[in-house]
Amino acid sequence: MATIQFRVRSKANKNVSIKIRLSIDRNNVFELNTGFTINPKDWSAPTGLPKQNNPENKLLSSALKKLDSFIIDNLNTDLGKSVLIDSNWLESKINGCFSRVVKTDKGLLINHIQYIIDNANTRKVKNKIGLSPSTIKNYSLFKKIILEYQKKIKKQIQFIEVTKLFVDKFTNWLVNDKKYSTNYAGKQLEILKTVCIDAEKNDIPITPYSKIIQHFRESEKDRYIQTLSFAELEKIKNVDLSNIEYLNLFKKENPELTKNISINPESLNNVRNWILLGCEIGQRGGDLLGITASNIRYNGKGYYIDVIQQKTNKSVTIGVIAPHVVQIIENELPKKIPHQKLNEYAKVICKLSGIVEIVKGTKLNKETNRKELGNYPKYELIASHCFRRSFASNYYKKMHTSVLIGITGHSKESLFLAYINQREDKDANADLFMKLYEDINKDK
Repeated sequence: MATIQFRVRSKANKNVSIKIRLSIDRNNVFELNTGFTINPKDWSAPTGLPKQNNPENKLLSSALKKLDSFIIDNLNTDLGKSVLIDSNWLESKINGCFSRVVKTDKGLLINHIQYIIDNANTRKVKNKIGLSPSTIKNYSLFKKIILEYQKKIKKQIQFIEVTKLFVDKFTNWLVNDKKYSTNYAGKQLEILKTVCIDAEKNDIPITPYSKIIQHFRESEKDRYIQTLSFAELEKIKNVDLSNIEYLNLFKKENPELTKNISINPESLNNVRNWILLGCEIGQRGGDLLGITASNIRYNGKGYYIDVIQQKTNKSVTIGVIAPHVVQIIENELPKKIPHQKLNEYAKVICKLSGIVEIVKGTKLNKETNRKELGNYPKYELIASHCFRRSFASNYYKKMHTSVLIGITGHSKESLFLAYINQREDKDANADLFMKLYEDINKDK
């Protein structure tokens, strides 16, 4: 007849493993850890169970009795079915009794992140297939962050360990140790939640909390965005960039600003055209720099620029009517330059154009590699992402929002308004309705 015993094999004054010994016959004896621990001084050798001297030991004793009954019941059933009874069988029943999840390589967070990256081109996103390059980049950066955090905590992270306590500690490390911005730290939590939900779809056990991880973004009052107004764009359009003597003097007086770029009329004019074009068509820097003659159509009335946005894979069409942009298109499109160079040149162009007022914003500290909030000359904060925001901000309320988001590619108005730091103007919507109503009924 099969027997079960629980044993503690140490007398140390610290918690040790409680073992279970299953004896079917002389040739079939198996002993494994139960997963529970106890201090030997709290163990009763005569009863083979914890002493009943505190509530914790009483609960532990109940759990061991539950395990005893569970294994005996399953043993009788499986022996009747000629199932092989061995150490693996015993281990599976211990885990099954308490619904424990066995840790495997498949259950490692880092492995599933890599799985997503490896299968990026065949992953289905809504009605499309394949992840965008920017999304793949986000997963790759997230993987590096997780690898670094694992070194910090000196262990590999399993999905079944992504509890509220884990997320709280991870958030604290992102914000306080790594000094990441509110938006960037919140983005990592958003990706973590996405990876966990995807793992569950692939039959990997996860914690219930991992599906409700709260991510965050900085509030509107804490956001400082930079745009170039129509008046500032007029300054850029009219600034004289042909005086070589003045440009040489400017370079000498601004060594830090100009150290990585050539200050000459041709290069500066080329970037000026990118700025003017970018602020008129509302596309991201990468999409802007990717525009060639093949993206441009003329239908007899005007020019159209067709763009498939890299980030969202959306197809958008922009009508070009501003005379100075038509002139850029008709004469010669600006030459493509590296994205980083565009950002560096844009600051120079803006300073040469007199866009030097002190404004509040965030600027990268090269020593800490973190953005810091402060008061800076405006030209120092201008980069290619400001072009797209300038378009959206300059034309907001001058054109229907639906037209603008059709060009910027935002999926809904609320995202567009958050992008330019605006609240929904319900009065404006009401005014627009009344105007359109009058137009419809003007003949009545």
